[in-house]
Amino acid sequence: MKKLWWLTLSFVVFAALAAYAQTSSNVSVFATGFSNPRGLKWGPDGNLYVAEAGTGAGNSSTVGQCLQVPAPVGPLLGGFGARISKVSPSGTRSTLVANLPSARAQIGDILGVADVAFIGDQLYALLTGSGCSHGHINGHNAVIKVDADGSWTRIADLSAFLALHPVKNPEPDDFEPDGTWYNMISVDGNFYAVEPNHGEVDEITTGGIVTRLIDLSETQGHVVPTAIARIKNGFYVVNLNTFPINPGSSARYTVSNVGGVTKIKPGLTTAVSVVVIGDDTYVLELSTDPGFPAPGKGAVVRVRGTSIATIADGLTAPTGMTLGPDGALYVSNIGTGGPPGAGQIVKITIP
Repeated sequence: MKKLWWLTLSFVVFAALAAYAQTSSNVSVFATGFSNPRGLKWGPDGNLYVAEAGTGAGNSSTVGQCLQVPAPVGPLLGGFGARISKVSPSGTRSTLVANLPSARAQIGDILGVADVAFIGDQLYALLTGSGCSHGHINGHNAVIKVDADGSWTRIADLSAFLALHPVKNPEPDDFEPDGTWYNMISVDGNFYAVEPNHGEVDEITTGGIVTRLIDLSETQGHVVPTAIARIKNGFYVVNLNTFPINPGSSARYTVSNVGGVTKIKPGLTTAVSVVVIGDDTYVLELSTDPGFPAPGKGAVVRVRGTSIATIADGLTAPTGMTLGPDGALYVSNIGTGGPPGAGQIVKITIP
């Protein structure tokens, strides 16, 4: 099974089972009411901003009009069920932007807004549920600029970039023409976005120029990179890997500022997010047991030197993680596979 993880968790019972999962004592629920929450960032205004894949509403089909995602995942149906939420420091959720492009796979999974990032006071977001292969005939996966009134404009066309710049070794039976963009960070006034399906990391300017930092498919194969963090003289990148889950088969890579890649820390499992604090690296793991993701098997681990230690567990399909202004980690929990409104943001106190 080579399909990406968010295309394997579409079970109505998944969120119900999550209610029976017991998290570790340092995990508490910070906010609720999210629909497939993904990436999240604290804004300079003190609020937390959360990207949501959304509800999957819509039945727009582009079959026969462009290249489609292979069955059994595709063809996808397009809609406008994604959104961006704003969460106050007390945990109250409100909708900043609604009706953003989304897509629903034949097996039920949903793509929409993948992540958010700030440059100064300005909010930007990463769209992954748009594009012709996702049921939007004139749509494009993109980086968008989001204003305080909820209006938005596209600044970079990521669908067009993928079409014009194929990676060296795409996976034919797991190919998304418009990509399944997942994580985005801002560094020195530019963005770095990770695309797991094609296997690449790209640099994006606020003027809309996209350049490839690294094609991991060329040297690492179909490892499904998911997340990136800035370090001195480069970046850390972590990867999910393919299914069935083989514990310990994911890794942390270093990527230089000019795109050189080195695998430096194997032993991780289904890594979907990474946060660096000093000399420690915190990695969010989707599900740690062999086979396929299961409720209550998500975890956060700390990489310190040569050791890997679990600092929080009992999470269910966690999808994104960020460092809070209070020094705690905030995680999107029940980030995929649950019904509308089942998603949570949980706070993890670092021991």
